[in-house]
This record gives sequence, C-alpha cells and structure tokens, in this order.
Amino acid sequence: MTVVDVWNADTFDSRLIQGLGANADLMLSYFESERCVFLDHDLGRNRSLVRPGNPHAQNFVQFAEALARTMEQRTIRAWHYTRLTDVEVETLRCDGVHLSTPESLQRRLAAIVASGAITNDLASDLYSRSPFQSEQREIRINRFWMTSHPVDVRDGGVDPLTKYWGGEVASMFVRDEAMLARLALIGRPRVVELAVPVKLADAGYSAARAVIATFARSRGAIPDKNAFDLRVTSPLPAAAVLAVHTAGDTAFDLIGRSYPTGYIDVQVGRWNELTGED
Repeated sequence: MTVVDVWNADTFDSRLIQGLGANADLMLSYFESERCVFLDHDLGRNRSLVRPGNPHAQNFVQFAEALARTMEQRTIRAWHYTRLTDVEVETLRCDGVHLSTPESLQRRLAAIVASGAITNDLASDLYSRSPFQSEQREIRINRFWMTSHPVDVRDGGVDPLTKYWGGEVASMFVRDEAMLARLALIGRPRVVELAVPVKLADAGYSAARAVIATFARSRGAIPDKNAFDLRVTSPLPAAAVLAVHTAGDTAFDLIGRSYPTGYIDVQVGRWNELTGED
C-alpha cells in the first residue's frame, strides 16, 4: 500500500509530481496574488473599497478540481485522537476501524462496566447524554473522524479527545466533574495513525488543496497548509491501522512536532513569512 502524506512532497508519486509540476507557474502566481491582496488590502497597507480578486483564481480552482479526481485514486495518512483501553487497542489492531453508532457505544460501555471501571447506572447516564440522543445524531452516526495533518498532542483542540474515555460520543455533553474524573481514569491517551483511501472519505478536493499547498511551498510560495478533517462512512480493515501511539511513548510526545520524520507545522511562523516580520 502506497500512502501519501499530503504535507510531505517527498511522498508524492511520480504522476502526482508531474501533474503538479506542469501547473507550478499557475500555483505560484495564484499564491503570490493572494499574498499581495493580504498585505495591501487585508492589512490595510493600501486598502481599496472592494477587496481585489485574484486574476488566477478561476484557473486555479479548475486545476484543483481536476486534481481532486486523481486524488480519489490515492490513499493518504490520517490521524485519530482518542482515549482507549488496552483491550480496545487490540480489538482495533485485529478488527480494524468500526463506525460510531449507538449500538457500538452501548457495546463499549458494557465492556467498561464488565471491567469494573464504571457502574451500570453511570453507563446508562453516559448513554443518555450522548450526542446520539441529541440533534447531532445524524451528523455523528455511522462515521469515523480523522485529521489530515498530525496535531501536537498538547493542542487544546485535541485535549478533550484524549483526556476522557469514549470520545465525543460519550463525553461531549458531560459537564459533571465527578463523571469526567471517572472517564479520565479509563484507558490511556492514544493517537491512531491510519491509511485512508481518499475516495472512501469523500475528500478529493480537500486532499488536492493540501498537496497543492505542500508542492507550492516547496517551490517558494507561502500558502496555508490546508489541513482538513475527514471521515469515512464505511469500516476500515485492520491493514489500514498503521500504528497506535500511546501516551508515554516517544513518538506520541513528538506527534505534530517532529513525528513523523520530516513533518514541519508550516502554520507556525507563517505570519512572519507573509509580512516579512521577524
């Protein structure tokens, strides 16, 4: 299985590099025009009444849309932040990724009750507070969510995902401190590294914009990294699980900083790149 890191041009296959290279001038012109509008209009250095358009926008979007169709033929690396027990990790490695459903949450709660970590009453309370019992049911059911770029495990956005067992479907609406304290004792923080077919995630355009940004940066442009969330609506096999990183492991602590090898969070310091400030 060939896996593309959308943030690392060294992982791009030869056909992808060829297609990007043939449109390098368009990409560089587009991002340079965006930078000029940002400096002159958005920062007010030479503000006009109407925000100027980008003369390369139409051709750029057409290229991105065409590239999206080719990205659907590829598999990318993605990241899932969660808190799991050792048993759940072994199940993941053996059975692959199952989608989030009310039934899967009930099974997980039953297993935690059987382990003695929580009571039946607490499990029932957690289930009743789940997003599956709210207006969010339809956007949560039969999905498994990930992110395209590794995120620092110290980031406040992923902290709730790794701090409390069960993920958002179990703890999102829990405000009771005693309940949260109990969930924080179950399992350990984990980051699951996955190989995800772009077509299964319906993420062709997002993946295209990300690889465009990565390639253009390698040619001297200063684009946003175009990180994106993605989700699958069908299970992933065990072979899709590339690694499960656990708090305390060296790699876990370095995710989003220097792991995986070659990763650089280009958003850090991008303001200085755009403005020329130190």
